Amino acid sequence: MSISPPPTGVPSKETSAEYTLIGGPKWYHRRIRLLGPLLGLLIPGALGAVAYLSLQLSDASWSGLVGLIGGYFAAPTLLAVGAPFGERDLYPLAAGAAAVMWLLVGLLASRRATRNPMATWSDFWRHYLWMLAGVWVGVSVALAIATVRIGSGIVDWQ
Repeated sequence: MSISPPPTGVPSKETSAEYTLIGGPKWYHRRIRLLGPLLGLLIPGALGAVAYLSLQLSDASWSGLVGLIGGYFAAPTLLAVGAPFGERDLYPLAAGAAAVMWLLVGLLASRRATRNPMATWSDFWRHYLWMLAGVWVGVSVALAIATVRIGSGIVDWQ
């Protein structure tokens, strides 16, 4: 005689920990904590891909602007190595450091979201987008200061 699992959400005496509730609070906590750091790479990774492809596939004036601004928002650590004027050998290191940073932002967002006993993906995205916006405001301020200090000759706006 085999024991079949009970209907979803109905515990029985025969099944203690053998059958977990799929879609329950603990299941969501585990999923958010497992996938959250990887999802933290999604938005900056897509933006970085657009920036890289715009620089590689086009020589138009807009491609430089999209590549520079998009690259900074995708990998804020490029500012630390002095891109576009710094040594090009350091760009992969800066991109790797940015990937680690975005993984940590996703990890922190997943931990903050799962403090709620009934955590959902919307909780994760709310925390993540607030942190993403904070990083992007910092990048915007750094670009504004660099434009004032160096001059508007960095980007040809026409």
